[in-house]
Amino acid sequence: MKLLAIDAGNTRVKWGLHADGAWTRQGWVPTGGSAAFAEALAGIERPARIVVSNVAGEAVRAAIAHAVSSYGVEPLWLAASSECCGVKSGYAMPGQLGADRWAALIGARHRYDGPCVVVSVGTTMTVDALSADGVFLGGCIVPGLDLMQRALDRNTAQLARAPGRFLYFPDNTGDAIMSGAINALAGAVDRMVGYMQETGEHEPLVVLSGGAADTLEPHLRARLERVENLVLDGLARVGLQEQQEADR
Repeated sequence: MKLLAIDAGNTRVKWGLHADGAWTRQGWVPTGGSAAFAEALAGIERPARIVVSNVAGEAVRAAIAHAVSSYGVEPLWLAASSECCGVKSGYAMPGQLGADRWAALIGARHRYDGPCVVVSVGTTMTVDALSADGVFLGGCIVPGLDLMQRALDRNTAQLARAPGRFLYFPDNTGDAIMSGAINALAGAVDRMVGYMQETGEHEPLVVLSGGAADTLEPHLRARLERVENLVLDGLARVGLQEQQEADR
């Protein structure tokens, strides 16, 4: 079965064509350029199913719907629920969880057998705890690297954004801002790993994805696996399960 998965985030709209258990084509367009999404899909074979995660708003949803309309396949717009594909939600109101976070949890569950801290670092960073038995315990949202730096630039008088690098002991303002932002992100991940261990989840694996993963990865201390398109993996899993249920 050919399945088209689409992950519309704050910065990028990513897509992948999945067939015979593997990704055969993948790509992305800037979210601001989503009106040109149809061009990005030019030449893609007609999929049997389309599964979409969209956290970028109604205009992007409309652009995606228009881009895939020629296939004659009604998209499944993923929304978080109390349970799906072996993952149970511990969220107080399961439907409030972002579709991208839900898809990433499903993707991690089907890649790794054991407790995970599922981290996606981009415009924002999400840090989500997934227990060994597939329960989403909860998670946190942190401003991403760029957002942190821009917030200081906009809201302070003497911390204008400047080039910087990570140092253990920064000795100038640019390096101090960059190092502070990276430490904040890495600290959020480290603390979630610690919380899971304190509550009985033995040696959770950090599953890292997102556009800023290259910057963060060297500063994480836990066991770690890098996955480039974890949300797409989760969307494919949802689509395959839907097909299996339809075939019964």
